[in-house]
Amino acid sequence: MCEANAYLLKGEQEELFLEKVDRVIPQNDQLILENIFGQKKIIKAHIKELALVDHKIILERNDQ
Repeated sequence: MCEANAYLLKGEQEELFLEKVDRVIPQNDQLILENIFGQKKIIKAHIKELALVDHKIILERNDQ
């Protein structure tokens, strides 16, 4: 499987935002994340890091 878990940075900590993400769609100043279960979340953030071997997407809010 190629999906990854998305984590939101809160200070130095990573908080799980959405599991099993298979699509990330940038739209204006936000990201739309969709997972294999059909869940969709929208967040005003940018991708800080993609760790593909670890299946992790690290997000950081735009307002920081």
